[in-house]
Amino acid sequence: MAEKTPNQQLAEKLLFKPAYVGDKSAAVKQEAHAFAEGYKKFLDAGKTEREVAAESEQMLKDAGYQQFDPKKTYAPGDKVYFSQLGKAIVASTIGTRSFEDGFHLVIAHTDSPRLDLRPTPLYESDHFSYFKTHYYGGIRKYQWGTMPLAIHGVFSRADGTTVSVNVGEDENDPVFCITDLLPHLGAEQGERKLSDGIRAEELNILIGSDAVDDEEVKEAVKLNTMILLNEKYGITEKDFARAEIEIVPAYKSRDVGFDRSMIGAYGHDDRVCSYAALKALLELETPTKTAVCMLADKEEIGSMGVTGMQSAFFDTFMEDLCESQGVALRVCYESAFCLSSDVTAAYDPNFAEVYEKRNDAQVNHGLGLCKYTGARGKGGSSDADAETVAYVRRVMDEAGVVWQIGEMGKIDAGGGGTVAQYMANRNITTIDAGVPVLSMHAPFETVGKLDCYMNYLGCKAVYLA
Repeated sequence: MAEKTPNQQLAEKLLFKPAYVGDKSAAVKQEAHAFAEGYKKFLDAGKTEREVAAESEQMLKDAGYQQFDPKKTYAPGDKVYFSQLGKAIVASTIGTRSFEDGFHLVIAHTDSPRLDLRPTPLYESDHFSYFKTHYYGGIRKYQWGTMPLAIHGVFSRADGTTVSVNVGEDENDPVFCITDLLPHLGAEQGERKLSDGIRAEELNILIGSDAVDDEEVKEAVKLNTMILLNEKYGITEKDFARAEIEIVPAYKSRDVGFDRSMIGAYGHDDRVCSYAALKALLELETPTKTAVCMLADKEEIGSMGVTGMQSAFFDTFMEDLCESQGVALRVCYESAFCLSSDVTAAYDPNFAEVYEKRNDAQVNHGLGLCKYTGARGKGGSSDADAETVAYVRRVMDEAGVVWQIGEMGKIDAGGGGTVAQYMANRNITTIDAGVPVLSMHAPFETVGKLDCYMNYLGCKAVYLA
């Protein structure tokens, strides 16, 4: 091999070339593929925030975590968790150092864009029965037509009992759909803007066409549908007003590509980070600083509500832990560090015009660090300082985690926010990092297996730092 010229040596020393995880050893690829199998099972088991919380709680129990008791004092190595209304989870492994020295936190969110049933959703039209929906989060409405859909959620009955609903996932289940026009009659619809290809009031779920055999009943198809629901779940139409019913894609996660290097599924945003954060926590023994994993709800609509990141339940959990050691919560927060683990947009060569390739994350190039998110002039971003970025880079480099820097496309092309700002508002040093996603917020998103694995290693590195 020819000896490198002085300028070639300087280029290696001074210039930055993003790493490609595929250049790592074959063992890393094997580990990434093995990790992906567990992640796919997690995805398929939890398509709603309630289901993710239930799956996470079971994983915590299986790993020896106990329900948190604020009256107890916990010792290094103790493992505790708390479930907020069965829709959000916070878990911790107690470290050897005092809470006075802070803690290491990884947060992610478990909700994903979807369709929710409206309070009075059931209606009949021209011998079809339908559910009216209200979309949740930032969806591209036209993407939800003509695909198999499943119905998940809970009904709260008049007597206070709750019944779960999950129809469309088993191969023997019926599925549901939103119909669309055939091309032969779609000329006028084709003149609409893409965002109006299917309008919000057209996102109606087709659920039946059979009727009761009684000419005196005006809404015979609707009644037949309601009879079936009553027989299976013991509900009446009034009970929809006290239900949480969500419409999600009916298919399972699948490998993508001849090489199986990617995963296609509903809900990567942000369950790919939720799984990594939780899986990394479960494998800890006794960390130096206390490790905390927070899986929150409601991020897609602003983190509001009692299960969202703006809720006080996280502060209550941490305050109880701190009080057991006689440490003020504010002192703990001042010394804490948070990795806000949320996905970022992956550069897509098909739509290169809205990306800025030098500053956007790419699939299978590693964990995407995001110094800031927000829209246009960094609006809605916590914007991590230089010292925080340097700290995270050092932690990742020392742990052998392949990382890259990511933004959300061209400056004025759009943008997006995360929950990082809510931790920063608590005076906790925070930075965003996550997996690059193709087709983000679509019913079928795509991620690279190597990125998923690096995200998991990154979460573990933060817990152990």
